[in-house]
Amino acid sequence: MMSLHWITTLCAVTSLIALPSYASTQSCGTDSTAPCGASIPSPTSVSKMFTAVAKQCTPAVVFIRAEGADDIADNERQQTDPFTDEFFQRFFGAPHKPHKKSPQTSQGSGFFVTSDGYVMTNAHVVSGANKITVNFDDGKELEATLVGADTHTDIAILKVEGKNFPFLPLGNSDAIDVGEWVVAIGSPFQLQASLTVGVVSAKGRQDLQITDLEDFIQTDAAINPGNSGGPLINLEGEVIGINTAIVSRSGGYMGIGFAIPSNMAKNIMTQIIDTGSVTRGFLGVSLQPVDKDIADAFQLEKAEGALVSDVVKGSPADKAGLKQGDIIIEYNGIPVKALGAFRNEISLTAPGSTVKLKINRKGKVLAINVLLGTANDSMATSGACMQRLGIDVENLNPELRRQLGYSKGEEGVVITKVKPGSPAALAGIKPGFLVIAINHKKVSTIDEFDEAAKSPDNKQRVLLLIKHGSLTRFYSIKLP
Repeated sequence: MMSLHWITTLCAVTSLIALPSYASTQSCGTDSTAPCGASIPSPTSVSKMFTAVAKQCTPAVVFIRAEGADDIADNERQQTDPFTDEFFQRFFGAPHKPHKKSPQTSQGSGFFVTSDGYVMTNAHVVSGANKITVNFDDGKELEATLVGADTHTDIAILKVEGKNFPFLPLGNSDAIDVGEWVVAIGSPFQLQASLTVGVVSAKGRQDLQITDLEDFIQTDAAINPGNSGGPLINLEGEVIGINTAIVSRSGGYMGIGFAIPSNMAKNIMTQIIDTGSVTRGFLGVSLQPVDKDIADAFQLEKAEGALVSDVVKGSPADKAGLKQGDIIIEYNGIPVKALGAFRNEISLTAPGSTVKLKINRKGKVLAINVLLGTANDSMATSGACMQRLGIDVENLNPELRRQLGYSKGEEGVVITKVKPGSPAALAGIKPGFLVIAINHKKVSTIDEFDEAAKSPDNKQRVLLLIKHGSLTRFYSIKLP
């Protein structure tokens, strides 16, 4: 994890809750189901725990309205089977014109994370918005500005002018246990300050194809459209997750919800507040999980680790001596048991940090130290223009050239993701397209893309010159 400064001063309204120790004592006897003298919480004491959290935390939770945000594409509204189609319903809320693929007003939830007006929510809640308002539980409404958004983790930070706002502390999501009680507060279906209760169903959910970097907390606390961006809170009044997505056949609650862990959110939030953007550690390898067949082929005792399938030339991994066929079995003394977890840890480690890897190379265990580069050299979070277009882009590195078939002489940035229903998607742009120029200015890096997009001739339109295969054409896209 990145070692960054974190604001620890807590508002009195949301300080740690001293919960009362209400309990009844189970007496000994033949009908007793508890050990002699064991203290069992009474229903009243359990109820008071939840009411205490509600009273302390609700004032810091807000309802967010984003005007001009992209509407959900029709294919995202289909009532499909999530377990066969891997469909995950996001919480964009009910748009005013539900059948029209055009910029609409969307809604979600959020919560104050500092007393001076910083608000955390999901990036998809405010994607493409040109006006954002936050509504308090007491009816007050204030306009907010977008400080920064990271689509790779679906975290966005807003700023409301003012001071002495009630806010919620971010707790340690690594410390929560499966089965622990949690509380979700938000605005499902625009019903402000709604509270539901459940437990942590699972931790470390990955490979769900919801975001690029995944380590979700699964909960059965009832969350519905409009809860997105709201807090998942433990009984100490600390945020341990940010509600993001649900699995649903109908678009409503079915007992499976996912929240971004607070430790990941802390990292992203601190970077956005401090610099307005997010940087990530860059190793420079393509990895694949070690399954039983791979383990047998490499004569491994366990099917664990990350197999290096390719090394980007000139990358930190290449410079450190990593080779194709190496199996990474440890990083900084931690066993690599899941590929997704290892990828997340590298991504959330500060560029310039040294990572100590232990690898298996043809049966020999070697120690290799790697000085991490910056993922912005090959990947960037969405800038304002990219976010409004609904795309993510990467620099055209050797690996992408090989995968997409672009020659060494071709330059540009590669579109890696297109949000369904976004202006780019409606224009027919797809992942794998190569952006050669923006607003008549040639681009070969993400920085050049951002610079060219800062002052378009017409601020309501962006002109892209795009190549795909042997075809090159202009796309004039109206921004929301």
